[in-house]
Amino acid sequence: MIPVTKTFIPPIEEYTACVQRAFNNAWLTNRGELVLELEKKISEKLKLIKSQVLCLNNGTIPIQIALKLLGNQGEIITTPFSYVATTSAILWENCIPVFVDIHPKTLTIDETLIEAAITEKTTCILATHVFGNPCNVEEIDRIAKKYNLKVIYDAAHCFGVEYKGKSIFEYGDISTCSFHATKLFHTGEGGAVFTSDEELFKKIKLSHSFGHINEDYFLLGINGKMSELSAAMGLVNINYFDEILAKRKQVVSLYKQKLDFTKFDSIHLRDNIFWNFSYFPIVFNNEEEMMLAKNRLELKDIFPRRYFYPSLNLLPFLSNKLEISVSEKISKSIICLPLYNELTLSDIELIIKTVNG
Repeated sequence: MIPVTKTFIPPIEEYTACVQRAFNNAWLTNRGELVLELEKKISEKLKLIKSQVLCLNNGTIPIQIALKLLGNQGEIITTPFSYVATTSAILWENCIPVFVDIHPKTLTIDETLIEAAITEKTTCILATHVFGNPCNVEEIDRIAKKYNLKVIYDAAHCFGVEYKGKSIFEYGDISTCSFHATKLFHTGEGGAVFTSDEELFKKIKLSHSFGHINEDYFLLGINGKMSELSAAMGLVNINYFDEILAKRKQVVSLYKQKLDFTKFDSIHLRDNIFWNFSYFPIVFNNEEEMMLAKNRLELKDIFPRRYFYPSLNLLPFLSNKLEISVSEKISKSIICLPLYNELTLSDIELIIKTVNG
């Protein structure tokens, strides 16, 4: 079987050696030395200039904290083409999602449509860097400043992505990332939040630890702390990041060389980026063609993923379902092909041959 992704598992002895440090300290959570060390290594690895990093227990809590601090239960302009966590976090924090359609090529939010969606109730723009492809951050920043809005980026797919020579996490008021086991850098389960705003960082840090320090309570908080066991996984895995990246790049290179792009399209990466080869989506002309290819693959025990599907404006728990034409069309006709560092050449050739038909 060839799954759409496969979790990178480091040598068990390296992980247990790292966990042993936590056992020796008898300190398993509440920002122990492994979490602090992981934050330092992430900052160094990504060459963060202004942004600070805070590790959390998953990739959704950072979005919820960001919206709690910046959303003010207002309208949040967002993308319908993302994982459900983006929209569910908005609703969870009693805010209102206002969907703006996407570019048919980059698959990110169409920045030319944002201003028309702004009302007096708008407080934030929450956009997703889709499959590690950055949004038009300059234009979004211009709009946000013009209307005094905050910008939150769901950068779940973006570990290692750079735009114009610096980490994508340096953009926006807050950027969030997922360290879920399916990601190219992971802590088993985990995530992080990034911001260059010192005062905002202090509030985020308080928010992820119940809002208090000792007996002094400062604000409403939640439990978003990363455990030492998760941090241990991250400390081991970060040493393999370059190797994982290189192998995934080889897979993507073969896909680009040998897939028949007269039958389908792929994501169009923005200029001036260093991409992390996080996903390889292909977009067919329609849902019927996509399903034919998907079925061919599954008959060969190859399992792509319809990602993202459905378009989030069609979620069943939304009360007001508006048509968002490009996102709906793309979500019905896109699949992500298998992409992980253990794919063999024969696996890749079988995938390509099957997709091409």
